[in-house]
Amino acid sequence: MTLIILGHPNYENSLANKTIIDELQASDLSVEVRNISQLYPHYQIDTVEEQAALLRHQNIVFQYPLYWYNMPAILKQWFDQVLEYGFAYGSAGDKLKGKNFIPSFTVGAPEAEYQTLGEHHFRVYEFCKNLEQTAYYTGMNYVEPFYFYGTSLNAGYTELEVRSKAKNQAQELILKLRQFE
Repeated sequence: MTLIILGHPNYENSLANKTIIDELQASDLSVEVRNISQLYPHYQIDTVEEQAALLRHQNIVFQYPLYWYNMPAILKQWFDQVLEYGFAYGSAGDKLKGKNFIPSFTVGAPEAEYQTLGEHHFRVYEFCKNLEQTAYYTGMNYVEPFYFYGTSLNAGYTELEVRSKAKNQAQELILKLRQFE
């Protein structure tokens, strides 16, 4: 079974992330989606409940839009509170050891902007080092991130384009998750 930690602070108005979640839920996979912005609108995360959810699953997907080269604040808060000493790391913190850590996110801008000479100067994978280190530090198996560019309707992408790319990402993610079953 797969746990999806949905860290989109404005999911109701999402196109890309909502399409990915819809595709995952419509698949033959057994998934549990925890929309943490909906569950914890005031950032008062129930650490015990979230840790229990992690313990129930082998595959943990973190689904979110890339915000300012990182994860949204609600997801960062989730990491700060849930992956605590004695649970996720430390001398007795081995509860996540061997589980699969799977980042899946969307990037609003085009790929050309995430190059050395592009507007954002770095490739997207360079912004994922904190995720990779978190997985290693907690003993989890880091899976290369799933992401695609061009999700911003404000940047001129059409709903059809975004939805199509989101469906493709979801299908790639589903294939990877099936490998773990």
